[in-house]
Amino acid sequence: MPLLVLAVLLFVTNPAQTPEPDALARGRAALAALTARQFASIEARFTDEMKAAMPPGRLEFTWTMLLAQAGAHKSCAPDSRVVAIADKQMVITACEFERAQVDVQFAFDTQGRIAGMRLRPPATAPAPVAPYSPPAYADPAAYNEQEVKIGTADWPLPATLTMPAGDKSYPAVVLVHGSGPNDRDETVGGNKPFKDLAVGLASRGIAVLRYDKRSKVHGPRLAALTSLTVKEEVLDDVSEALAWVSAHPSIDPRRIFVLGHSLGGMLVPRIVSANGTVAGAIVLAGAARPIEVALVEQSRYIAMLDGTISPEEQQQIDVMEKASAAIKGLGARDASGGGLIAGAPPSYWLDLRGYDAPTAAARLTTRLLVLQGERDYQVTMAEFERWKRALGGRREVTFRSYPALNHLFIAGTGRSTPQEYLQPSHVAEEVIRDIAAWIRPQ
Repeated sequence: MPLLVLAVLLFVTNPAQTPEPDALARGRAALAALTARQFASIEARFTDEMKAAMPPGRLEFTWTMLLAQAGAHKSCAPDSRVVAIADKQMVITACEFERAQVDVQFAFDTQGRIAGMRLRPPATAPAPVAPYSPPAYADPAAYNEQEVKIGTADWPLPATLTMPAGDKSYPAVVLVHGSGPNDRDETVGGNKPFKDLAVGLASRGIAVLRYDKRSKVHGPRLAALTSLTVKEEVLDDVSEALAWVSAHPSIDPRRIFVLGHSLGGMLVPRIVSANGTVAGAIVLAGAARPIEVALVEQSRYIAMLDGTISPEEQQQIDVMEKASAAIKGLGARDASGGGLIAGAPPSYWLDLRGYDAPTAAARLTTRLLVLQGERDYQVTMAEFERWKRALGGRREVTFRSYPALNHLFIAGTGRSTPQEYLQPSHVAEEVIRDIAAWIRPQ
């Protein structure tokens, strides 16, 4: 499932030139159009690079996702500031939302076209994110980390191999991200759940490979693919990562596992089917309902956190319901069509149509470990129960759920909220312990 975070980054730069004097007025006009939901008028002023990176429909989806997390837009500061970056003029305006403050940033080229856009927490936020510190269960003396590259020549990806110290042949796990342009640590706010998993498992004698997702490293190129599916977004790079790990001299090729979180968990059956050398797979909060259904239900859940749904929140839900209906209405003739629905082209949604992860997993003979946080609102306990119904009773499948954990497998209390993701913490040690114990006897 998508992780709803405040930062949405896109920026294209070129060599420096003279500042553009009209940038302030252009920025205020673009901001007014954005808050009035006049997305087409903004998209009409995009540079070619921006059009490739943010095709029609993505801006509306991005804004709606921001509102779903930050709450209704309330006001923007009367004054904006202009910062020259290379030949661009970036206009930055502080805006107030119901649950957060956000800097809305538009960058203009020398012709007055929109060459970049950012929606991000203010640089002067009162509580900056603290630097990452390893969890207590990590033993830095027990492992070392090496920066490597995986992927094809066309789609290279920076990666990190966390290897147990010593000269043995170790089991290994490849980590597969959830939705969105995730980095190798799956960073959300002050949390880095994939880094926690890597150092925690490596401290227990299990090598871990994690990598920046293709949509983060090659976002504009990937967005330009009109036939984009999860194969190009996820599956191809997982196969490359598994092949890289298999060839490593200190990794036992008979004990290579894949761990998928959220969308990655949903795709575990497809990953295992495409890679016959996988010894087993771990599903962390594996989605079991269609993404278009989850988008609507997540929006409604967030809107109801305060007990009521405001008109602005209902408008956001309406946008999601409209997108969901459009996805359900797609036909084979739309597969090569342009435009985006909920941030992805028709080909993406058609590729996932009819795919039911628990049912697909029931056709596998591979060992599986299925884990779920009971406070997770993005992938719910109802979905976990679907995995259990499809796979329950099979000796090669193990299930665990954790009452205090959220979608990131971090402990908390009460109802889980998007803001909870921004508070620095660590993946619960019991999750690390259960994964390590399941892998070692295999």
